[in-house]
Amino acid sequence: MARLQSTRFTRRTLAFWMCLAFALPARAWQMDGTRIVTLHARDGQSLVLGQVDFKPRDDGRTGFVLKLDPERFKDFFLSMKEFKCLEGSGEVTCHVPYPYAQPGSVTANDLAWLEHSLLFLFKVPGEFGAKLWNGLYFRLQLTDHGLVGTPQAVDLNLISAPPTDLTKPPYRPALRDDIAPGARWVSRLTIE
Repeated sequence: MARLQSTRFTRRTLAFWMCLAFALPARAWQMDGTRIVTLHARDGQSLVLGQVDFKPRDDGRTGFVLKLDPERFKDFFLSMKEFKCLEGSGEVTCHVPYPYAQPGSVTANDLAWLEHSLLFLFKVPGEFGAKLWNGLYFRLQLTDHGLVGTPQAVDLNLISAPPTDLTKPPYRPALRDDIAPGARWVSRLTIE
């Protein structure tokens, strides 16, 4: 009899907590505070690159500041310019800072300026110089756990001269191409 009462109590308690859990609204991931930027390789390796500091603004947008950790990168001198690069699985991936002033703000539906802050190029270790047509653009999507970036191919020569309208991100969807899964060393980027 004591065992039966204990089982009823356990079931009631469990039912109560389950009802409470389903009654509370799920809290979606928010772009606020400091979030970690991680690169994920096709071999399963993950590498923390730095952080993004998000701060909501009065105009409905969220300001951001990207801070990549220089200790995570190696210096490469390519095409008469210094790049911060990562080596892995037969490929060198280098960060390419967006070279023009930009507002540094996003919304849940417009992540373009953060995407433009996370431009990279890739090359084979033995190749000489930087091939700017081998650009990587991470198309970010908001999920319940953070932002997930899928790599797309872009030609970084597009930003070798200032865009005609500096208020608009130049890499619109028509200028980006999907990359086959596993084709690049970097398979995705997350901000959590």
